[in-house]
Amino acid sequence: MAAVDSFYLLYREIVRSCNCYVETLALVGAVYTVSKSIAVVRDCYILARLHFIPRLVSRTDFVTLYGKWAVISGSVDGIGQAYAEELARQGVNIIIISQNRFELESAAKAIAEAYRVETDVIEADFSKGQEIYKSIKESLKDKEIGILVNNGGVSCESPQYFTEVSEEKLWDIINTNIAAASIMAHIVLPGMVERKKGAVVNISSGTCCKPTPKMTAYSATKAYLDHFSRSLHYEYASKGIFVQSLLPFSIASQMTTYTGRMRNNSWLVPAPQVYARHAVSTLGISHRTTGYWPHSIQFWFAQYMPEWMWVWGSNIFSSPSSQTT
Repeated sequence: MAAVDSFYLLYREIVRSCNCYVETLALVGAVYTVSKSIAVVRDCYILARLHFIPRLVSRTDFVTLYGKWAVISGSVDGIGQAYAEELARQGVNIIIISQNRFELESAAKAIAEAYRVETDVIEADFSKGQEIYKSIKESLKDKEIGILVNNGGVSCESPQYFTEVSEEKLWDIINTNIAAASIMAHIVLPGMVERKKGAVVNISSGTCCKPTPKMTAYSATKAYLDHFSRSLHYEYASKGIFVQSLLPFSIASQMTTYTGRMRNNSWLVPAPQVYARHAVSTLGISHRTTGYWPHSIQFWFAQYMPEWMWVWGSNIFSSPSSQTT
């Protein structure tokens, strides 16, 4: 009995001495839970404010807010074409840039007839590097460029190891995904600063949030675009320039034809027209967004998931069994 009493007394003493620590840990746990709850509520509010409320109110007058003309690269199909059509729908004149003259003129004619706006075309192959920009600058010099959309992008036809990508393809990816966006912004920003208004939209990718194996060069260039956009925002916001980084995940276009497992899910992989309609509604509201609310949920999960889980998922979607034949 004496031994039992001694143990009981010792136990009571230990509990008494640990009470302050237990209460402290409980307080820390409560603070953490409250902070996370507030963060979830805040994220839900941001999601609603960004993706739903703007669609319920009257449209923004982009011509007055930014300028008469919009320049969109890579705009004869996919996101670029859909984005150009959405801007034209709101009365903005459109300049489209691509490397195929016939497709350019056909797309420009369709936009002009459908939306009663002026259109112009610039034939340029961004993969050629520095030599093309003199003619682009000359073509834009007399126009009030209010919106620049850097949509031009090159990726590999299918996921592959970095050393399997040819040097020529790597230069195409670098020149089109990095150099083109940088130089185009360098060309149009002086005029925007002079007028104290304008918008630059750089279409990056949701893959920039984590390292993505077998898409190494592509995801790295998109990470550059995201960082570039955010830095430009801090430089030029005070001068009246709105800079936006768009971070879409999979869109039903030629660039994503190998994601066979996801392509059939139209909710997660929207048509370019659906994505563009949502994305344009965020212009002037958010400096960094996926542009599409289901993608925002994806991005939220991607940010908080462990890196190993992201890599594991990337490997599943890049495996031969997930690709279309």
